[in-house]
Amino acid sequence: MNFTELIFMMAIGYMIGSIPFSYLVPKWMGRIDIRQHGSGNTGTTNVVRTLGLKIGVVAFLGDFLKGIVPTAIGLILFSTLGGIIGGGFSILGHCYSVWLKFKGGKGIATSAGVLVVLMPLLLVILLTIQFIIIFATRIMSLASISSAILLPILTALLYSNEPILYFSIFLAIFVIFKHKDNIKRLIKGEENKLTIKKK
Repeated sequence: MNFTELIFMMAIGYMIGSIPFSYLVPKWMGRIDIRQHGSGNTGTTNVVRTLGLKIGVVAFLGDFLKGIVPTAIGLILFSTLGGIIGGGFSILGHCYSVWLKFKGGKGIATSAGVLVVLMPLLLVILLTIQFIIIFATRIMSLASISSAILLPILTALLYSNEPILYFSIFLAIFVIFKHKDNIKRLIKGEENKLTIKKK
């Protein structure tokens, strides 16, 4: 990739990623500002807790697709590195959206969209582990953090592509950083369990 192509993929990834579906969907379907409810986070978990599974799934699909689209564009136009740049910046756009004063969610749904394009087998394994942890503990953050820790390990075992491995290390560190407050609550035994609002 040359400099122009790099900037193009960074911009495409960020702008698509910054579309705040987990803010817009609750506005359209629930008539609320999700930032003023629950944890205040514009992410799927808070939408599910506040407005129920149906609206939560719609929000998730939006955030999931905005990881898929720029990653696929980059992969098609510029091979693996293009996919990584597009996907990586879509995650950054989700977490630091220009439309929400550079605030956003924690990037889990968008990261899943990126991984389904770059590493589909690994995503299936991580989702299986996440569902087991959620079923056993009902703590979403614990499942997300566990997946982040396992991401570079499984990438090293399943893939021989160095850029993919470096990206997985970056993504793992980033996801753990975004969950730093959750980690503090987990250590104190104060983390909230996942409950689904019935609508």
